[in-house]
Amino acid sequence: MKCIRQYLRFLAAVQLLPALESGQEEILVGGQAVLEGVMMRSPHAWGIAVRKENGQIMRHSEPLERPSDKHKWMAWPVVRGVMTLGQAMSLGFKALRYSANVALEETPVNDQGKTIQISGWMIAVNALFSVAFFIFMYKYLPLLAATGLKNAFPMFGNQVAFNLVDGVIRIAMFLLFIWGVSLWADIRRVYQYHGAEHKTVFAFESKDPLQAAAVQKYSTFHPRCGTSFLMTVMLISIFVYMAVPVTTFWARFGIRIALLPVIAGLSYEIIRFAAKHRGSLFAMMTAPGLWLQRITTKEPSDAQVECAIEALNEAMELEKQRGGELVLA
Repeated sequence: MKCIRQYLRFLAAVQLLPALESGQEEILVGGQAVLEGVMMRSPHAWGIAVRKENGQIMRHSEPLERPSDKHKWMAWPVVRGVMTLGQAMSLGFKALRYSANVALEETPVNDQGKTIQISGWMIAVNALFSVAFFIFMYKYLPLLAATGLKNAFPMFGNQVAFNLVDGVIRIAMFLLFIWGVSLWADIRRVYQYHGAEHKTVFAFESKDPLQAAAVQKYSTFHPRCGTSFLMTVMLISIFVYMAVPVTTFWARFGIRIALLPVIAGLSYEIIRFAAKHRGSLFAMMTAPGLWLQRITTKEPSDAQVECAIEALNEAMELEKQRGGELVLA
């Protein structure tokens, strides 16, 4: 039973993966909440710290290649957002797998004390399921609902009105999902680690000592959070879809799939600009994402903050060994 619960926690965290990531910028420090821990990423390394039930903290770190180091075109505006997001998602799956396996190591599945682990094929299946869930939940269902409303009320047949209704339904479903899973105690703990990650990044950017007391004074709301990114994606998509003159159901559905990379790239550029220009109009567009962090982040305990600090120290130690340079936001 406990093993099933651990797997369900992992599955839920996978669906929340984009919202749990922060700092999707390859020259800055960022991170991600995982199961009972935090992953931190620097430009050339990543580290993770996960607390076991007995209080011991398990640590791990690996080198990280920046997409723009491989090909210069990966640093082009909009393109860099797609590349960075792809790398962040891949790293996020790896970090979640590590944290889930640490939890499963303490979960015997038979009398001999044998345990199971999240294997590579299980990660692949979960990744495919996550993509299918995202498309069905946030592309197909909102479009189906908006089409039904248009058929019932011709006033929604206008291109602007139709895509506005579609966007509102999409955002409502996203908010309902984020809030619904937050009622699960295990996911609330993930949200606490999310808050610990944000506080630690803030402390690092402010050059404060990486100690629990100093870190705890910072806010759990960070402008580069994945929650803000997702909200920006949903807002930008409304205007992008309005500009595409298609009217049939399947043409609209196809456009929503095909334009996903473009919208993600544009949203990345807006988040990036807003983080550097807090008083700009684009910064106002990211405000709903900051408000939503009242759900996706919770005040962490000192022990949870210590995990985030340990993860950042792991990443920074390897970063120094690789001779990397950091740019503070």
